Amino acid sequence: MHLRCIQNGLTVKRDTVRHLLRLLDPEGVEIRSRRRLRRRIYRGRGPNFIWHVDSNDKLKPYGICINGCIDGYSRNVLWVESYSTNSDPYVIAGYFIQTVLDNVGCPRVIRADFGTENSTIRAMQYFFRTDGQDPFSGARSFIQGSSQHNQRIECWWSVLRKHCLQFWMNLFEELKDNGDFCGDFLDKSLVQFCFMNLFQDDVDTIKKEWNSHRISSSRNRHGPFGRPSVMYSMPQLYGTQNFLVPVQPDEIEVCESECTFKSPYPCDRDVFDLCITLMAEAGITAPTNPREGQDLYHFLRTEILHRI
Repeated sequence: MHLRCIQNGLTVKRDTVRHLLRLLDPEGVEIRSRRRLRRRIYRGRGPNFIWHVDSNDKLKPYGICINGCIDGYSRNVLWVESYSTNSDPYVIAGYFIQTVLDNVGCPRVIRADFGTENSTIRAMQYFFRTDGQDPFSGARSFIQGSSQHNQRIECWWSVLRKHCLQFWMNLFEELKDNGDFCGDFLDKSLVQFCFMNLFQDDVDTIKKEWNSHRISSSRNRHGPFGRPSVMYSMPQLYGTQNFLVPVQPDEIEVCESECTFKSPYPCDRDVFDLCITLMAEAGITAPTNPREGQDLYHFLRTEILHRI
């Protein structure tokens, strides 16, 4: 929160932010102050040695599905994407290949759960690492296990929930409790149309703030400590190296042809066209915040149900 204040032009001390949070959100402060179970020690070798991939289904009942990836050493978040599905392996592979393309390389190892949505990523990782000469090449370059052992990304999901996900869960739960959401195709499509881009913007902000914030040293945690983006891009400052495995452009091109990338339409195309038409008739513009999204959702739902 202190970093968010600074990034929005507010010059304020940490203690001031801390005292204000205690006044404005005493229950949240109390929850975050509770002692937790001590988990096993996680030790990473360096950036791009292992990536942790996982899906988050907290908003899936409302039509918004989340998938993310974090670097195990630096805790730098590589992608967090919301879409209409997180169970299509070709869509998840699209997130992976885009990140490989941006880095011009893949990690030594990927860790994910046993879900079928990771099957295409697994095949691509094997393809990239099949000729590797290190102990983690070939079939050892992809590790599958239970979610409890995918520690880094599971931990970051809790960060995302505290910073924004719980707000959206409460907002959609309110729609449901008021009888304005019944979970059918139309309602999910309207949620996607009205809120998907707003939610992705919110998530992108949290990702940016997380990657640029400072992870402070603690006797209860093991390093490295610093800013995730710096630890990821300049590992030599922390006495380690970048373990990125170079990938040839033609190899990436082969994998790209097997991917499904996110559509520019946040929902079903027919519903999208209908919503755009209704908004144009009423002179309504795209929402810029959740409350405007709620108003648009109620308007579109009422108009469509009235015309059916």
